[in-house]
Amino acid sequence: SIRCGGDKMDEAIINYVKRKYNMLVGERTAEQIKITIGVASATAKTETMEVKGRDLVAGIPKVIIATSDEIREALIEPIHAIVETVHLTLERTPPELAADIVDRGIMLVGGGSLLRDFDQVLRSETKLPILRSEDPFTAVVHGAGKALEDLQLLKQVALT
Repeated sequence: SIRCGGDKMDEAIINYVKRKYNMLVGERTAEQIKITIGVASATAKTETMEVKGRDLVAGIPKVIIATSDEIREALIEPIHAIVETVHLTLERTPPELAADIVDRGIMLVGGGSLLRDFDQVLRSETKLPILRSEDPFTAVVHGAGKALEDLQLLKQVALT
């Protein structure tokens, strides 16, 4: 688990819109942009979305048309941070667990895992199978609960 998931992606979108369009959007709008036209890969079809916010100069409401290419550009840093963390974690993974990962793959959880083509980006970067949780929003809680039920197993897989 890293602190660079969906919230950091939303923050990156807010900052991008602020820099490029001189417009302020809220967290809910940024999340809606991410869900609607957010994409992790340059190979995806370009989509557009009407985005409403407040003009930072005039202070009045403003509407722009954002593209999925722009949002992908805004998300480059958080996506790169996640990919780097996955690489570092794999390097520190015990051999027995690494073998299991090669067989079973990496499970993506959390709202950020729903970003279109994110699984493809990770697959291409790690050369490992990438799976998405059926219920990404609660998978972390369920997994933590199972780990706490078997403390011996938790000690075996915990990284020091």
